[in-house]
Amino acid sequence: MQTTDNVVLITGGTSGIGRAFAEQFASRGNTVIVCGRRRDRLSQLEKQIPGVIGRACDITSVSQREALASWVVTEHPQLNVLINNAGIQLAGDFTGPVDPDDVQAEVETNLVAPIHLTSLLTSHLATQKRAALINISSGLAFAPISFMPVYCATKAAIHSFTLSLRHQLRDSAIQVFEIAPPSVDTELGHQRRAEKNQSHGGMPVSEFIAAAMQALENDILEAPIGSAAGMHEHPDEAFSRMNR
Repeated sequence: MQTTDNVVLITGGTSGIGRAFAEQFASRGNTVIVCGRRRDRLSQLEKQIPGVIGRACDITSVSQREALASWVVTEHPQLNVLINNAGIQLAGDFTGPVDPDDVQAEVETNLVAPIHLTSLLTSHLATQKRAALINISSGLAFAPISFMPVYCATKAAIHSFTLSLRHQLRDSAIQVFEIAPPSVDTELGHQRRAEKNQSHGGMPVSEFIAAAMQALENDILEAPIGSAAGMHEHPDEAFSRMNR
């Protein structure tokens, strides 16, 4: 994948991995459009990263996804890269009833939204000379951790969806990538922590994004990063280790 002279749309790009992708692509001379729910963070991002364009959008809303796709194709017709990054990570104890609203939110954000947004933009991306769809899954797609069963299931589904998508688009100009992060030091999962700004540890974002960009530049279509590689190669061992 060429990582310069693109128009890139990133969902969930105001923090963590999404923000790191925004910084990297902006620094390489790309036009970067970041979609997020929080207008204050989008404004801050525009000030801090020259060339980034913020667009408010609740990715869990069907109508807002449709409006985002329509807007970006009209206002930025050179769009040729979509990064499906937005996600939430919740715990779930299925030894008793769970909150269906939590399940709905996780599935809608992590799975339905990227599938739908992809479908809205593939016909446009196929008109570009070179294009890329980049889905952010997780090492947990291959070896789930039991206290986050819905999150892990959505990421396994994203992995499966990406395989099928790559096959369907094999004769188009669209490269289909899957980047599978390990645990990365971001805000992901803050909903279940007492201190909402606390990170959960893991690989430094700078280390992750360097490996992810290298994978894109070298056309590694399925790229488990860091410890996610071991989860991909030896899922049973990883599952046993994480769920002791």
